[in-house]
Amino acid sequence: MDIKPVRFISKETEVGFDEEPTLRKKPGPPDHFTWDGRVWEITEILASWQDFSRRGDKAHNMTPENAAAASRRGSWGVGKFYFQVVTASGRAFELYYDRAPKSASDRLGCWVLYREIKVIR
Repeated sequence: MDIKPVRFISKETEVGFDEEPTLRKKPGPPDHFTWDGRVWEITEILASWQDFSRRGDKAHNMTPENAAAASRRGSWGVGKFYFQVVTASGRAFELYYDRAPKSASDRLGCWVLYREIKVIR
């Protein structure tokens, strides 16, 4: 299976779950998301992965031992959970949950619809 990018979107989106995740900062794939004025029902998960890399100022604020552990399991406010999904209409997308808090009053992070993709099977 090959994945080809179709369109770069990179817009914050609302997602929904049939069953809420046990840990909000470590979610599984959503069941639907909202984009372009409509709700997109997810019918298939093609791939999922997480990236706990520390970037920018956060890349150098830990001892090497702690940074190695954080890159495997994550640390507060750092990391993204990626999902490549197919919707009921047959269109495919990549979205991610960014654990970084927006502000002191909004500490949950956000979901981003990253891009539309084409799946070549």
